[in-house]
Amino acid sequence: MSTQDFFNYLDSQTFLGVKLSTLLLIVVAIVVAVTLERLVTRYLKRFAKRTSLEPNVTNNLILTFRMLILIGVAATIVRVGGLPTEWLVAFSALGGAAVGFASTKTIGNVIAGLYLIATRPFRVGNYVRVGTVEGIVQEITINYTKILTIGKNIVSISNLQIMDRDITNYLYESEENVSLYCYNFEIGFDHSVSTTKIEEIFDGVLAQFNSMLPRKIDHMLVRSTAFERVYMIYLYVKRPEDIFVFRPRIAEEVFRRWDMERSKKSP
Repeated sequence: MSTQDFFNYLDSQTFLGVKLSTLLLIVVAIVVAVTLERLVTRYLKRFAKRTSLEPNVTNNLILTFRMLILIGVAATIVRVGGLPTEWLVAFSALGGAAVGFASTKTIGNVIAGLYLIATRPFRVGNYVRVGTVEGIVQEITINYTKILTIGKNIVSISNLQIMDRDITNYLYESEENVSLYCYNFEIGFDHSVSTTKIEEIFDGVLAQFNSMLPRKIDHMLVRSTAFERVYMIYLYVKRPEDIFVFRPRIAEEVFRRWDMERSKKSP
């Protein structure tokens, strides 16, 4: 069978009132759109890395091209589809049912995504805490926000869930108009070591790291109970990736010296 005969055959056959040739064109349009989206996304990421674009700019470019591709494929399907009235009625009913079923999920997710992009409580590249999840924002899409955690895992949180959670962005502008990340975390001790010794431990450890950072690390006692004393550490860095590096190192060195003090008191 020649190519022309094949297409003539498709034109002569129908499925639910639609020519098979039309259905084939719709499938091809969808495949081309998905392939184009993957290729454009990869190219833009490589281009951004090569030209050192800000992560937030890269994310907005990718998001814009995805929406353009989606609009394009929808317009193509409408143009070449030529769907009969029965199909339009069926799709309308199905779409109405889907809207009713998923209004609190999919549509709400899209609206929440657009709200996050417009209000910008955080940007791609910021170090944030969303509920109990914290890390570096890798991507903001219409549906999900992806966060890289200290465990090197990518956590995807639906934008609708983000709207219902507390958001902390650790980026702030210092008095010198320099953008820094002020990350705070707690370290707790029991009462086996005196407060004076704990302060000496902090002074020694923090002095060890201060030369590597843009601003001296602060610490303060935030609460004391019958069982423990809890200190808050304020870590200042220029790059959010440095939080992954310095937080565990500081905590490890503090506890190492604390264990040494405790061992001195052991018989």
